[in-house]
Amino acid sequence: MEQNLSQYKIFYEVARAGNISKAARELYISQPAISKAIGKLEDSLHTTLFSRNSRGVQLTEEGKILFEHTCRAFGEIANGELKLKRAREFHMGHIRIGGSTTLCRYIMVSYLKNFIEQYPHVKITIESQSTTQTMDMLEQQKIDLGLVAEPKPQKNMVFLPIIEIEDIFVASPTYLENLKLREGAGADVFQTGNIMLLDQSNITRRYLDDYMCSNHIEPNNLLEVTTMDLLIEFARIGLGVGSVIKEFVKEDLDNGRLVQIKLDTPIHKRTVGFAYYSNRLSNTLSMFLNCCLPELMGMPGGAGFGCKI
Repeated sequence: MEQNLSQYKIFYEVARAGNISKAARELYISQPAISKAIGKLEDSLHTTLFSRNSRGVQLTEEGKILFEHTCRAFGEIANGELKLKRAREFHMGHIRIGGSTTLCRYIMVSYLKNFIEQYPHVKITIESQSTTQTMDMLEQQKIDLGLVAEPKPQKNMVFLPIIEIEDIFVASPTYLENLKLREGAGADVFQTGNIMLLDQSNITRRYLDDYMCSNHIEPNNLLEVTTMDLLIEFARIGLGVGSVIKEFVKEDLDNGRLVQIKLDTPIHKRTVGFAYYSNRLSNTLSMFLNCCLPELMGMPGGAGFGCKI
């Protein structure tokens, strides 16, 4: 567009008003300034946009064509301004969050509940997949925030820890009693029992594989399961010994529904938290972090979440 936008704005207002003096009052500029701007626009377009008469101005056929397009253009600008105003007034926005099914169910839900209560008009997209896929999506800017086990440090990545988790092996009392009757009191659970682990695409499985390799644990009977929920449920019904996260079966351990298997070397705890890139911190993401993680505001990368919506 060769012309200054203000000339088109003046043309648009004059065409709407049908009168230069009325348009001058609307725009808070003088009539001579309006006439000069219209003249410049007509000269640059090599066409006459208005015909003048004693009652005011009237669009020529060429002027009607230009007015049709400027109506749409300024209408879109007005719509954009309205949407921005609504976004400010209703705290609207969009946040895309990724995490595994397990972490979303046992950790994310409570944070989302608090956020939705304060900002009910924000659009939230949840991408549920493995931690590896979540980190890939975060790097590719397909999501804004990932709920993950602590990743390796990366440039511009901020990790806000929210909980420590401990991987343990559990089984139902009935399963352990039957295993004892069948194999003897001194039998090695990992050699004689049905050991249930997440499938190898899961980062938790790889973590446990490393642990078992380091501690020379080689299960004879291995059952791979796709989700943590299934592992917990299978352990509850006595299908075998399941590798689960202790914090997610606390009630089962407290009421005796599940029993923790004692290990010679405990599995090191892991830290789970929110990961995001500091150079991609949107207003909506700032709102989420301010709402859900106020206790982390003083941590590196966590201070000064500037919420402008």
